[in-house]
Amino acid sequence: MAGPSQDRHLEGRPLYRAEQVRELDRRTIAAGIEGFALMQRAAAAAWQDFREAWPQARSLSVLCGGGNNGGDGHVLAALAAAEGLEVQRVVVKPVEALSGDARRAADMASAAGVGLEPWQPGLALSGEVLVDALLGTGLAGAVRGEMRDAIAALNAAGQPVLAIDIPSGLHADSGAELGIAVKAERTVTFIGDKLGLHTGRAPALTGRLSLRDLDAPAEAAAGLVPAALLLERTMIAAALPPRPRDAHKGTAGHALVLGGAPGFGGAALLAAEHAARLGAGKVSLATAPEHVTASLVRRPEVMVHGVRGAADLGELPRQADVLVVGPGLGQGSWGQAMLQAALGSGRPLVVDADGLNLLAARFPGQQRDDWILTPHPGEAGRLLGIGPAEVEADRPAAALALQRRFGGVVVLKGAGSLVAGPSGLAVCPYGNPGMASGGMGDALSGILGALLAQGLSLETAARLGVLVHALAADMAAAEGGERGLLAGDLASCARILANPTMGEDDAAATR
Repeated sequence: MAGPSQDRHLEGRPLYRAEQVRELDRRTIAAGIEGFALMQRAAAAAWQDFREAWPQARSLSVLCGGGNNGGDGHVLAALAAAEGLEVQRVVVKPVEALSGDARRAADMASAAGVGLEPWQPGLALSGEVLVDALLGTGLAGAVRGEMRDAIAALNAAGQPVLAIDIPSGLHADSGAELGIAVKAERTVTFIGDKLGLHTGRAPALTGRLSLRDLDAPAEAAAGLVPAALLLERTMIAAALPPRPRDAHKGTAGHALVLGGAPGFGGAALLAAEHAARLGAGKVSLATAPEHVTASLVRRPEVMVHGVRGAADLGELPRQADVLVVGPGLGQGSWGQAMLQAALGSGRPLVVDADGLNLLAARFPGQQRDDWILTPHPGEAGRLLGIGPAEVEADRPAAALALQRRFGGVVVLKGAGSLVAGPSGLAVCPYGNPGMASGGMGDALSGILGALLAQGLSLETAARLGVLVHALAADMAAAEGGERGLLAGDLASCARILANPTMGEDDAAATR
């Protein structure tokens, strides 16, 4: 690969599984913070979030389940009443059935004069804001019975919802919706952030998310390996510092896009354009001959080659530093020949779209340490031999299974895209529904190819590429809205993001 490596180890916010967060709770209590005091801190933090979000609210309805999550709700109800708000406290689990800190919290709210109503179908929720304190992070199976009815009522009420720790019905580890889940406007979570709050159904259910550490001692997390890392915008500057002043196109790498079977040229053109915008020194495109003119018109900086088959590629694959194969590839003989040539090139690969479908159908058993695979849930299912619904039921498990089976790095696209590599999982919290349009994956594959060409390691390139891609989509949506967002709109935004030092001095600082 051309040029010196610009690799950086990208750290982010640690994300934990539910059992790990329970261990953090245990360690915090063992360090000298009594369990009920921790519950009071959680309720106070949730109350602070409530007041920040709805400072004018004069009433609220708090729906309490059992366990500590319900206990948090009881304490919050007492805090709200002390501030003079009208509080409707609804219990799905009778107070008499509670024990430990949860019972203590319920009794405290009752002693403070907060009324109590048992849940029943048709109960009117009178608060201006509703508080979900029904189910915590321990939920594993589908929500049933009265709890299901209460969640349905919360969602149907029409008032904004604050979820305590996690929207009830959302799986804390996978981000799957367990039959039904609360749709919150805000979620406040405690001690440690949860993996399931950032992928799958979570982005549609959590609303604005805040993490409150409750002043837990930092050493409580010692030796606890996070389940994943949350990607952050600050990572871009760490991985893409200014270029040396004597840089030239040879030191910025050469990316080759193989794609655009007859009749499918647009995808390959998008990938090539994004590879160029992300800073690859040279970008070549090998595509069906009928697409050459369109490429020259759209992006003359890309060196386009019309190829009728693998023989026409000649030495081109070995002249490149990285190959992007899949956009517009098709699954016919042309696409199969291009993929076979890529697999035999000895170069790092980015494999997307029909490249993935061909891997599943025509090239089984492939495993390598030098490729990035970028499936959406349907492609992931074909690679794993399962359906897309099974992939979405546990996205983190599917991403890790793909990485174990195929090696290299796997990007499982979707809401809360996941990057699975040798060092574990990373999650991207950015992106928007406007990305549900054709060509977005092709843009990502070009971005990944450019970053690899510039010397970043596979895992760093994958994490950074997913981050830049999602942030570029958010930037483009902020300019013109989500509906009608096109993949081509991302290129100029991605270029800005790839130059994080712009504005510090002048454009020369980004070299």
